[in-house]
Amino acid sequence: MTNNDIFKKLRVAHKLRDDDIVNIMKLVDFRISKSELNALFRREDHPNYMECGDQILRNFLNALIIHLRGPMPKKGEQHKPKKKSND
Repeated sequence: MTNNDIFKKLRVAHKLRDDDIVNIMKLVDFRISKSELNALFRREDHPNYMECGDQILRNFLNALIIHLRGPMPKKGEQHKPKKKSND
């Protein structure tokens, strides 16, 4: 299975559009255009096909984690549970 296949499957599983992926990638300061994304999702025999490198997939996975869970707390900070109001 190639990086392109993994990227495609994650895109479908999370129901992400191109705009969503571009915004998610911005969470890790990685810029990618819609045309570059389209090249990644094309079939291998298409003339505009682009291979998904390890760096692109790694950045997408890190950004997806931030998108789904939120940013990681800084060292020394503890996650504080929200207090319930007694209203």
